[in-house]
Amino acid sequence: MKRLSALMVALVLGGACAHTPPKSDLEALKPAVEGFHKNLRWRNYRTVSTFLVPEERQDFDRKRRELNDDRDLTVTDYEIEDVKLAEDGRHATVQSRIQWMRLPSVTEQNDTVTSEFVFRDGVWLLEKQQSGPFAGELEPREAPPAPSP
Repeated sequence: MKRLSALMVALVLGGACAHTPPKSDLEALKPAVEGFHKNLRWRNYRTVSTFLVPEERQDFDRKRRELNDDRDLTVTDYEIEDVKLAEDGRHATVQSRIQWMRLPSVTEQNDTVTSEFVFRDGVWLLEKQQSGPFAGELEPREAPPAPSP
């Protein structure tokens, strides 16, 4: 009888774990954060866009072409300063310092950038970013208004 009870408990707990969506951790987030910043530093904007949520990629790529960022945007340095994982394990806030300039300006900007990553379909993706060379671009889209009855 004890074996049957133990087997039932194991099956119930195992089934619950199988239906719980996987949560991520800081170790899984690290490659996304570093990959985004390294590719930004080396002007690999097509690769940078793969770190974004899918709904932002097309606009991001278009804006890079419009601004001639492959020629005019230079990131001279970056430093990841802080990473905080939300309690749900599916959202993270990253603080980084990015030094950059965009021609025709020759003044180097030194911004503290806040990036919000989300864990979707098993990968970390950049959802929002405040400040830095993409200020105002990576903002969440508002949901369209609900149709009136």
